Amino acid sequence: MQLWKCSVCNFIFEGEDAPDKCPKCGAPKEKFNQVNEEVTTKIQNARETNDLLMASVGLLEELEVIGESGAEINLDPLCLKFFTALKDESKLLRQIALAEIENHVKKEKWG
Repeated sequence: MQLWKCSVCNFIFEGEDAPDKCPKCGAPKEKFNQVNEEVTTKIQNARETNDLLMASVGLLEELEVIGESGAEINLDPLCLKFFTALKDESKLLRQIALAEIENHVKKEKWG
């Protein structure tokens, strides 16, 4: 995979050659620079990590709902304790994952 970066808007294009114009901002082909191997690896790792974080966010949202449902049933004190912890910890981990994605975006680790 070869990556090209628009020097105007930072759009990353995948292809054998840079596009004739930037799909995002319309800049001409001359405004694209070939991304070196080190940066390409960083972008690939960032994309994979961000995909994993987003998958985790979805699963954690589901666990939070399960925790809420179990806590509402309140079958007994140990079940209530478990489901309350599940809800609270899932919510916290989801917020941490979202904050990490935001940090990646700010550091241009989004690819």
